[in-house]
Amino acid sequence: MNTQRTNPRTRTDVLLLVAFCGFLFFYGLGAFGLLGADEPRYAQVAREMLDRSDWVTPTLQGKPWLEKPVLYYWQAMLSFRVAPGITDQAARLPAAFDAAMLIAVIYFFLRRFRPGSELDGALITASCAAVVGFAHAAATDMPLATAFAIALLAWYAWYESRRHIYLAVFYIFLALGTLAKGPVAPALSAVIIFFFVAVKRDWRAIPRTLWIPGIVLYLAAMLPWYIAVQMRHPEFFRFFILEHNLARFSQDVYHHRQPFWFYLPVFLLAMMPWTLVLILAVAERARLIWSEGKEAFSSSEDSWPLFLLIWMLVPILFFSASQSKLPGYILPAVPAGALLVAEYLAARRGEEKKLSPVFAAAHGVVCGLLIFAALSAASIALNHHLLWGTGTYVAAASAGVFALGITAALLSRAGLRLMRPATMIAVVVSVAAIIRLAAPVIDATQSARPIAESIQAFSREPVPIALYHINRVQEYGLEFYLNRPAQPYESGNVPAAAHVLVAAQGTQSQVAQLVPGRRVSYLTSIPAQKLELYWVGKE
Repeated sequence: MNTQRTNPRTRTDVLLLVAFCGFLFFYGLGAFGLLGADEPRYAQVAREMLDRSDWVTPTLQGKPWLEKPVLYYWQAMLSFRVAPGITDQAARLPAAFDAAMLIAVIYFFLRRFRPGSELDGALITASCAAVVGFAHAAATDMPLATAFAIALLAWYAWYESRRHIYLAVFYIFLALGTLAKGPVAPALSAVIIFFFVAVKRDWRAIPRTLWIPGIVLYLAAMLPWYIAVQMRHPEFFRFFILEHNLARFSQDVYHHRQPFWFYLPVFLLAMMPWTLVLILAVAERARLIWSEGKEAFSSSEDSWPLFLLIWMLVPILFFSASQSKLPGYILPAVPAGALLVAEYLAARRGEEKKLSPVFAAAHGVVCGLLIFAALSAASIALNHHLLWGTGTYVAAASAGVFALGITAALLSRAGLRLMRPATMIAVVVSVAAIIRLAAPVIDATQSARPIAESIQAFSREPVPIALYHINRVQEYGLEFYLNRPAQPYESGNVPAAAHVLVAAQGTQSQVAQLVPGRRVSYLTSIPAQKLELYWVGKE
């Protein structure tokens, strides 16, 4: 009888998750070209490894590229093999797949250990701004966050059930996290588990966690690649561990310095549109700890929210102490924040509490702001700031209508039950607006894809490419889209053969001085990126 009731609901839940994750993670993967310096670099490294059938050494333009471990490259290599061609969509597919896997694991974990909150937990996590954003990124952040989150969920499943199968899963995914981004995965998980055990005063959990078969599993999954790459490249340990982990943490090696409080606003934005609910959830948890003291930690019922709170706070505090800060570093904390929100909402439903008008209005405003930001993204990408005009006023009016509608829904009798679906509508509308309206502008202004397309329009042959006064983002992007190295004039690399030159606007006279006696012909301009293309004849 119970099975008959559960199965239809489970099927409905799975269909909802497939529909939402399919849209939020996979829709528009190629709507704009690869962005920043990392996306095209990582994609190019995976392509070169695939071309050589080399599963050990990452290379960029034929030279060892040892900044990151290999998990994303392996995933992208498989994606390039399965997908029709080596494209930006295929490069981003691993992150989308990892995000979908994270949501599936959260759903089935909650269904087993926190029944009744599984759909909320899965969809709230899926709809967080950071999860949606990094699911569209050809980078190492989502592979790490997924492996890290699944490892911690598995550890907590073991903590409650004492079944060693969960501890085995913990160690396997901890190994995948180490292959995704290095020692940060085991380091952070050890700190989180230690603090949780210390607060619970359950010190026996530590030696039980250090389960020998699990450690063997971890080493067997992680060590082979590290040993193989170290044997091939003796400089790997110094370059990756000492420079790209320890030095990056203790020094501002790559000019990513930010103030100590940098991750507080970043994390609040990462949790949109659930930011306000998260603040209330944390405040409620802090109030309980303050009022109940030690008793707040003694009951098993409080273990789960306590574990989530520690899981969320440790990465934020850890990376706040780092001298090098990038937004993606705290992505591993986002699932914990989302699950705290789900736990808070589940408790309020159980107490049959109604939403206050202030809270309903505030959450409606947050959802409205999300929609306003999505509708204004094209203008911001084009002008680098919010430009007030007809389009902005339309965006503000649309956001206001959504905010009022969501507020009204939350104030109805079914307010708590409508919170998740009403918020999900705002998220879907926002993602659709970004993909349909902002993506073409982002592509034109931020990606090297239109530059490469302009070059290919003049010559389908793999002619040499040279650069003059363009940034490294455009350089790495061109090298991926054209699949050949670009030669900067500033480095003295002026090709002797005829070539296409990508140069900053207004530099034609300077270019002529750098190639005296050679014919320089104007091809076209790319106004959105303030670039011009020239054909430079051979010597």
